[in-house]
Amino acid sequence: MDKRIHKFCQGGHYILLDINSGTVHVIDKMIYDMLDTFDGSNDEAVVTALSGQYPETELREALGELHELIEAGALFTPGIDEAPISFRQKGVVKSLCLMIAQDCNMRCKYCFGDGGSYGGERAVMSPEVGRRAVDFLLEASGPRKHCELDFFGGEPLMNMKTVKAVTEYVRQREQETGKTVKLTMTTNGMLLDDATIQWLNDNRFSLVLSMDGRKSVHDAARPDAGGHGTYDRVVRNFHKCLESRQGGDDDYRGMYTYIRGTYTHDNLDFAKDVQAMLDEGFDILSLEPVVLKDHPMALTEADLPRIREEYDRLTDLYLKRQREGRGFFFFHFNLNLDNGPCLAKRLSGCGAGHEYFAVAENGDLYPCHQFVGREGYRLGSIYEGVTNQELPQYFRESHVLNKPKCRECWARFYCSGGCHANADLFHGDIREPYEIACEIQKKRLECAILIQALRSLEKAQQQ
Repeated sequence: MDKRIHKFCQGGHYILLDINSGTVHVIDKMIYDMLDTFDGSNDEAVVTALSGQYPETELREALGELHELIEAGALFTPGIDEAPISFRQKGVVKSLCLMIAQDCNMRCKYCFGDGGSYGGERAVMSPEVGRRAVDFLLEASGPRKHCELDFFGGEPLMNMKTVKAVTEYVRQREQETGKTVKLTMTTNGMLLDDATIQWLNDNRFSLVLSMDGRKSVHDAARPDAGGHGTYDRVVRNFHKCLESRQGGDDDYRGMYTYIRGTYTHDNLDFAKDVQAMLDEGFDILSLEPVVLKDHPMALTEADLPRIREEYDRLTDLYLKRQREGRGFFFFHFNLNLDNGPCLAKRLSGCGAGHEYFAVAENGDLYPCHQFVGREGYRLGSIYEGVTNQELPQYFRESHVLNKPKCRECWARFYCSGGCHANADLFHGDIREPYEIACEIQKKRLECAILIQALRSLEKAQQQ
């Protein structure tokens, strides 16, 4: 099969993706089979190969249609061999992740941050460090008007003193610089009381709320520091938080609030966890595969067939509810097939290590929150700036064209090479993708492409 295309069967539908243009076609079984041979210049070879299976007249008619797609730039579109020159030039910083509290009131069994400490002493960020981080972001963002600050941990609500001090300083500096800083917080919800919820609303925080689905799954994976289950407490608080952002006179446009969960080897039937979150009334959500090495909850290659089956079930659930008028937002199925992100974004992904940094509680800079504490990845500090210039350049140039395993992968323009931190964890090199994550991503993409293609077909039929 030509490497410029990817074809697959999902949910009884035959789908063709033209990789370089991003064009998606819903096709029939005959064309699906033809594309095992057809490369745009070998019509007779196709007819010879399939004349025993399909009438020759139908094959030649389909070949004519395929040539029309080629002429329209929707099939066998040429790729690119070299990245834009911008990848070799220093950019500007767009966002920071503040490790507000390198401590946590939970002890999640799969936590990549060692219970919030990130392999060091438990500590919280001071207001002084937080304010200096704001100055660093505004200075390093150059002429960019819109920036983002993510409050992370551990559990950031354990350090509300600094959260409030930094937020107040952000609003002051916005007035002084004319820039806009979007504020986001990831929280486990244990400390979301009424006063805190109102303060987060008043200060226009987007929120990522951590929850793992069914009560049994959540309590087993996410106990508190004393070993007790946390499901009932966090679900109660999440309901209050979400209800506070619905209706009324307040304008919450531009603020997102969604539930983010994790599945592990212990709950490979994770479509049931999505169903459980929907049953709780949470309909904006994501569920991510755990990333662990040498751990009993880690996903293995042997788990992949079951994981693929579960995404099929989740796709069926998604389509069923959508047709019933009870649709929900699932992060990995929200795929833009109308050209999608710009070329640079499609090649490079998240921007960790050059456009995005994490700030440890002491002010040290790292490529992202998952690199905090990892030896060799300290880039400098908010006081001295980025002193390690070689590593950010390596991150900047670690796009899919510089990753041998990614160059020929059909999914490269959707995953942008995968997560650098995961690649480093498993292979010690951010240019060596983590294979299990790759396989999961490809399956999710096929499900998402099918969903969006069917949605487009239904819209066209209604017009």
